Amino acid sequence: MSRLTNYLDSIRARDPAPHSRLEVLTYPGVWALAWHRVANRLYRAGFYLPARIVNHFSRALTAIDIHPGATIGRNFFIDHGFVVIGETAEIGDDVTIYQCVTLGGTSPDNGVAGKRHPTISDGAIIGSGAQVLGPITVGPRARVGANAVVTRDVPAGAVMVGIPARPTMVEGGAAPEPPRFVPYGTPCREMFDPATQRVESLRCELEAMKKRLDALIEEQERATGQERDRA
Repeated sequence: MSRLTNYLDSIRARDPAPHSRLEVLTYPGVWALAWHRVANRLYRAGFYLPARIVNHFSRALTAIDIHPGATIGRNFFIDHGFVVIGETAEIGDDVTIYQCVTLGGTSPDNGVAGKRHPTISDGAIIGSGAQVLGPITVGPRARVGANAVVTRDVPAGAVMVGIPARPTMVEGGAAPEPPRFVPYGTPCREMFDPATQRVESLRCELEAMKKRLDALIEEQERATGQERDRA
């Protein structure tokens, strides 16, 4: 009960919608994870068909498809449904995934079935509609913006946007004071609309360039002043 309570509280900390722990128990993501725990144990024990049956039953109830072979850590939260997680995916602790996300695989070049799906490190956030493909690693506390397509490793704390996904010039790894959860993998403004993702990305890059330009001007003025003093 203590582990369940901690799990439900971790979801409430990331989602302002529920008014109680009991309300969180109605979430499809909670049920999908619970059924996956059962399917995963069957899969690890070699009972592949029963594991698949549990998986199909869970998908029919929750609209979330988690392969029984996927490895999932603590406090995993799927906000809404229509999520697909592949067989060799590995998900760390305190990971948040929004609706319509795919942790998909790519065909191995050598034809040998091995690690085909991504590894999502602790504290990462995958925004709605994002596609994370192949045996890549999304670093700790990284954020993937809405509808981004990620096919390469993501550094720790990075904020990824676009198709193909690329890091923004915003320092996504800096923890706010006091620490708080930043939803949807948003790169800059809190009132972020996924429909204006490109505009917001450009705005963030422009702000970062302005800061860099101001720093260069200040450095140049300081150097000029030092030369005058020597003269």
